[in-house]
Amino acid sequence: MRRFFSAFVAAAVLLVTPLLVSFVTPAAVAQQSAPSSADVPARPSILFNRWQEDWSVLADPRVSRQPLDALKYIPLSSSDPKTYLSFGATVRERFESNNAVNFGTGGNQNANYLLSRTELHADLRIAGQIQVFAQLQSDFAPWKEKPTPVDVNSLDLEQAFVALVEPVGKGIMKVRLGRQQFAFDLQRFVSVRDGPNVRQSFDAVWADYELEPWRFIAFYSQPVQVRNIRPFDDYSTGQFTFSVVRLERKLSKTTGLSAYYARYAQDNAQYLNASGVERRDVADIHFAGAENGFDWDVEAMVQAGSVGNKTIFAWAMGAIAGYTFADVSMTPRLGLQFDIGSGTNDRNGSVFGTFNPLFPNGYYFTLGGFTSYSNLIHIKPSLTVRPTKSTRLMLAAAAQWRQTTADAVYAQPNVPVPGTAGQPGSYTGSYGQLRFDWTVTPYLNFAVEAVYFVVSDVIRRAGGRDGSYIGVQLAFGW
Repeated sequence: MRRFFSAFVAAAVLLVTPLLVSFVTPAAVAQQSAPSSADVPARPSILFNRWQEDWSVLADPRVSRQPLDALKYIPLSSSDPKTYLSFGATVRERFESNNAVNFGTGGNQNANYLLSRTELHADLRIAGQIQVFAQLQSDFAPWKEKPTPVDVNSLDLEQAFVALVEPVGKGIMKVRLGRQQFAFDLQRFVSVRDGPNVRQSFDAVWADYELEPWRFIAFYSQPVQVRNIRPFDDYSTGQFTFSVVRLERKLSKTTGLSAYYARYAQDNAQYLNASGVERRDVADIHFAGAENGFDWDVEAMVQAGSVGNKTIFAWAMGAIAGYTFADVSMTPRLGLQFDIGSGTNDRNGSVFGTFNPLFPNGYYFTLGGFTSYSNLIHIKPSLTVRPTKSTRLMLAAAAQWRQTTADAVYAQPNVPVPGTAGQPGSYTGSYGQLRFDWTVTPYLNFAVEAVYFVVSDVIRRAGGRDGSYIGVQLAFGW
């Protein structure tokens, strides 16, 4: 199965695409009615998932034009605006300074470096039903002395899939085959991993059926592993798989409930107190919404199974709630975040209780990487204001503890801090966070984030120290 999906879809992009286009005739294409003169379509926004953008609105001559729109929308049918080819790019540059990676333990010193990510994509749409999407990535980390697999990937296939949208009964069936990215909810546990330089891709077969207010999702995937020895050498394998069955229900326009079962399997798992074949069964429930100024997002997960000769029983819960004063200047929002994740109570016992955050979104806590969901209790009040329509400023202060002192302190994503397991003192430390976001134009974004973490005695005794982080980011999408 190694590299099967990427090879398959690369062939599809090069060979199948021209055939699909050639078979689309006016008789086979549903006629699209011209938009009303009273409703001029808006230009698409640059989305987090670029494959979700629909540039067919550029078929309408009333839509405002910008340079290079001839490449954003290349019509391939004289009768159907939904049959077209589009090109795009994303560039993200972030300077990071971290004076205590992993709290300065294990020989980690002050680090100042650049994270540079460039993505190029091509998107073919046929009759609004077939999509062939391919995206290349090139990621570098200049000046970083100890780059990790999530920092550097010189040239590789980030996404390459074929998708089909088909009405079935009263609903819509969507199927995707190939290398792709997906995320759930706030991306606590299943994310695109946008914080680091190299995003998380999956070689997957995905299907979902949407029948309002329900949505049913099922997929089988092999998470893509970054190798970076030569171009186009990322791979996936049947020795590491992630499969999900998920059900979603809209309760109102602003409120939704979802639940899923997942199977997480890897043949060579390595943890602090366990190793070997891991088979982890996951049950997750999520409830989120917004009403009358209040917003909330609550998620709970239970994990069972085995790793090596130990039985897994782990759990976690996360909650974010807030209230926005819509009628007050700068529309302030008061927020409160609470998170808890289990640890192993007995390092020599038969039960392994360290929560596995799966594919976490690191910036759910901060970009500094000081905090992980493993063996954690975390409380963070925050204040967010909008000085202008295009800017947002967030200030937060947090405190955190270990769920059990028998287990270690963990940094992002689930890296144990050496010398902390079994040591007295559940309090881990406190941190302050400041983040400023500015939407300069619809295509250009600027952000600054600063974090200062004051460690507790349990980290100091292990050789750690207080940590400070600052990140300055510029992102451009075309």
